[in-house]
Amino acid sequence: MAKRKRRNGPVAKPAASLPPIAPGLVSPTRRVPAEIERPPYGVSGDPGPSVSSLVRTPDEIAAMRRTGAAAAEILLRAGELVEPGITTDEIDSVVHDLSVEMGGYPSPLNYRGYPKSVCTSVNEVICHGIPDSRPLADGDIINIDVTLFREGVHGDTSATFLVGDVAPDSRRLVEVTLESLMLAIAAVRPGGPVRDIGQAIDPHAAKHRLGVVREFIGHGVGTEFHTNLQIPHYYDRRLTTPIEIGTSFTIEPMLTLGGPEAAMWDDGWTAVTIDGTRTAQFEHTLLMTEAGAERLTVTAAGECAHDRLPAAAPEPVAVFGATFSETLASGDRDIPT
Repeated sequence: MAKRKRRNGPVAKPAASLPPIAPGLVSPTRRVPAEIERPPYGVSGDPGPSVSSLVRTPDEIAAMRRTGAAAAEILLRAGELVEPGITTDEIDSVVHDLSVEMGGYPSPLNYRGYPKSVCTSVNEVICHGIPDSRPLADGDIINIDVTLFREGVHGDTSATFLVGDVAPDSRRLVEVTLESLMLAIAAVRPGGPVRDIGQAIDPHAAKHRLGVVREFIGHGVGTEFHTNLQIPHYYDRRLTTPIEIGTSFTIEPMLTLGGPEAAMWDDGWTAVTIDGTRTAQFEHTLLMTEAGAERLTVTAAGECAHDRLPAAAPEPVAVFGATFSETLASGDRDIPT
């Protein structure tokens, strides 16, 4: 007979985010100049079946470093816009224009019919929120997910930003989600199984009583927006696919204050927590090297939007021999070994 673990009093159920997010008005789709190279789905909306190798060539790796750096710069610029009163449609406009100015195509645009150039997910929206006329309010949190297609490859990155004065539980959610990403990056090794990622994230989320979304996962990325490689953020011992040297992929954990179960809006894109509790996400495009995972979505100076999170310094966590705080402070392009 098992012994029941003693509880230190009742655990408070996380409250739903109020008022709930409601759809706003969606402006017309923005145009991309004809001279900008488009991904295969740019016109048709259909990416077709994945046929890309999971491992990148040297030329593709060089292009992904340049494209990832540009995507990181766009996300930094988008994050600087975040304040009470700005609409997500205005953020979309800036991301779209910056993508074009940098000679790229905003990858979300027309991917399976997605109508905008960036994903903006506010409060209880898990991912794929469509930019619209709703202004951000003091106390909101917003994930901005930028992907750029340039030189025949994609660079995919996201960060969750605080809007004004944010409640402690939401700040903790954002901090722990970023910590989870860094732990997962530190956990992957050349030839190691995909399950190592979830094995790093799951216990850290559980320690802080946060949920891990299972319906949406990371993925291979390169010449295609999504390759056949799947990167779950939860632990499952059956996930034995090895991550070989030269593989490019994303890690993008989505954590929740309450239950991780998702529901979809009628627009077919916007995923929200069923219980209405808040959720956060951070993402990098990564390249597996002999030394471990290299972050491709940082600027030429080694910066990314994650570094500018205006939150209390998190508890130090080991990342390839350095602490999490030291890694952020160093601005190193590669995870230290």
